[in-house]
Amino acid sequence: MKTKIFRVQGKFVMGDRFKPFTKELKATGENDIKEKIYSEFGSKHHIVRNQIHILKIEEISAEEVQDTLIKALTSE
Repeated sequence: MKTKIFRVQGKFVMGDRFKPFTKELKATGENDIKEKIYSEFGSKHHIVRNQIHILKIEEISAEEVQDTLIKALTSE
């Protein structure tokens, strides 16, 4: 399957507040994106899935990418 680029916006629990986030990732679909977000935040911040709220997932073009690592991966 062909990978696509997605921009994910949401919020997660940090301490006693919600902290907003925006991430750009490559994946084959929205389900893969959700799993990557849950895995990454769970591992980095030691939080569980119900402490992560994904608000928006949108597919973006290579020209819209702002993350330098994703931009480098798409230029290959």
